Amino acid sequence: MAMQEITIDDVTNEENQIRQSIYSLLAHVFRQAPDEASLAWLATLETEGDEQSAGMAAAWSVLRLTASNTTTMQAADEYQLMFIGVGRGEVVPFGSWYLTGSLMELPLALLRQDLRRLGYERQEETKEPEDHIAALLEVMAMLVEEESDIEQAAFFNRHIAAWCERLCEDVKRAEPAVFYAAVAELAQRFLIIEKTRFTQRPW
Repeated sequence: MAMQEITIDDVTNEENQIRQSIYSLLAHVFRQAPDEASLAWLATLETEGDEQSAGMAAAWSVLRLTASNTTTMQAADEYQLMFIGVGRGEVVPFGSWYLTGSLMELPLALLRQDLRRLGYERQEETKEPEDHIAALLEVMAMLVEEESDIEQAAFFNRHIAAWCERLCEDVKRAEPAVFYAAVAELAQRFLIIEKTRFTQRPW
């Protein structure tokens, strides 16, 4: 029986599928509190290999355990306290806030220019500005799907790299954070790997 040849392209495609899935997952849970189906899926999620690092493997394990012990009501209450609150939540998940200390500032204007150039538009039903962390992760998922390495690197370095780790640290330190502390740990581990990818590879 002939052995099936595994090419570099096959490995790259599989890696990109994993990356896209992680970006999409993180975008989903940062956009809104997980529903019952999402929590059940996370609680039984099996990952292959070490997902590039022992730290990622540990983060997946913690997220699975946390999801299995979180109800939809608990997740909704936590999301409200963490990201919405009365006036504002414990964490303000917008790039402009982290880069300038205010909302709707120059980083958002520059982001909108890049989104227009890429052909992306904010959906009418979306109320948050485009520099919400969930929106940025959604864009990265689409760029990975399009297999545009140069655009991925440019977008990540311009709009995510400078503040994503601080956001994750703030989420983990926030008093209400239980489920979202596990999400932030996974996000931080993954985004550090991505940051290294985009600074070390010649594009």
